[in-house]
Amino acid sequence: MLVGYARTSTLEQVAGLEAQREALKAVGCERIWEEQTSSVGVREALKAAMDYVREGDTLIVTKLDRLARSVRHLGEIVDALEAKKVGLRVLDLGLDTGNATGKLMLNVLGAVAQFEREMMLERQREGIAKAKAEGKYKGRKPTCGIKALQAVELLGSGMTKREVAMKLNISERSIYRMLSVHTNHQAK
Repeated sequence: MLVGYARTSTLEQVAGLEAQREALKAVGCERIWEEQTSSVGVREALKAAMDYVREGDTLIVTKLDRLARSVRHLGEIVDALEAKKVGLRVLDLGLDTGNATGKLMLNVLGAVAQFEREMMLERQREGIAKAKAEGKYKGRKPTCGIKALQAVELLGSGMTKREVAMKLNISERSIYRMLSVHTNHQAK
């Protein structure tokens, strides 16, 4: 069975997700998992696809960066697929791990992709440092102050910290920070 996996990093990338879905359907994927989350975020659809595939199946992605965030992560995914005797195809590279050449190319390309990502992050850090030095960098708006009152109200209504975090689309750690700040302000 051909099983597809599609991912975009943000909710705004609807067209990118649609393009991946169409490409996966075009090659005959019978089942497709998709999600809109950062590569470093929790990836439930990838986990579900990995759990679903069985011996003889092939997991297909449109691009390597849609699947793995690093060479190590790619290696973990490939190892898990190999343990289940499941193949991997990357459409834009014409890559198929069903043969030795495909496995070699996957490792080489994974290393290049990681290098490229690290270079991009380095350029980003340099750009931020330059903007800060010029007084142009403001950073993102803190969500803590904006959502603190909502969080306190929701917690007061009996919701758990995890439920509040999910409802407000912030981390559970932010809830603890908000409570700490809120408690300190009330104590003064």
